[in-house]
This record gives sequence, structure tokens and C-alpha cells, in this order.
Amino acid sequence: MQDSGAIEPDALIDALKALANPVRLEIVQWLRDPEAAFADYEPIADRAEVGACVSHIQAKSGLAQSTISSYMGTLERAGLVHPTRVGKWTHYRLDEDRMRRVGDAIGSS
Repeated sequence: MQDSGAIEPDALIDALKALANPVRLEIVQWLRDPEAAFADYEPIADRAEVGACVSHIQAKSGLAQSTISSYMGTLERAGLVHPTRVGKWTHYRLDEDRMRRVGDAIGSS
């Protein structure tokens, strides 16, 4: 039986698949400190509370909006980020607990 803080095997696989893409991994790294990573962009909302605006993620990455939407959907389904709507904008915040549990699962193997 797994402890209550452990991530389920299927969820771990989904998280690792999401992180296997270099751009998605880079986005996750940016979301670890959105204030620093997106300092060149005027915040639309409190980044400490809601994370980074998807339009800023798209601009920083240089990729098409549709590609970023797909990537963020993958990260969201894996439980690694949480979206928050602020007006017409979607912001993404990293799920620090989920990331810790993914790291713990890898480190305890």
C-alpha cells in the first residue's frame, strides 16, 4: 500500500510524459518562479497567486498560440499546473505539491 502522499503509478507516468517534451519542461521551469521568468512582461494579475498569463508564456516561447494551448492542456491533465481565469486571460500556476511528489517518486526508485 502506498502512503497518502505518494503519487499513483499512472499519474507519475502521465507527469513524466508531459515533462518529456523540452518546451513543456522549460515552461514548468519558468512557472517555478514566474516573477523572475516573466519580469519583462507587465503582469495582468498577481503572479504569486495565479501564475503566469498564457499570452506571456506564448510570447516568451515564441511558439504559436495553438501549440502553447496544447502544451498547457497536457501539463494540466497531468496535474502539474492549475489554470485560473482573470478576465479574458488564463493564467497557469505550477502545482508545487504535485511536482514534489513526482520528484519523490523518482528519487525513491
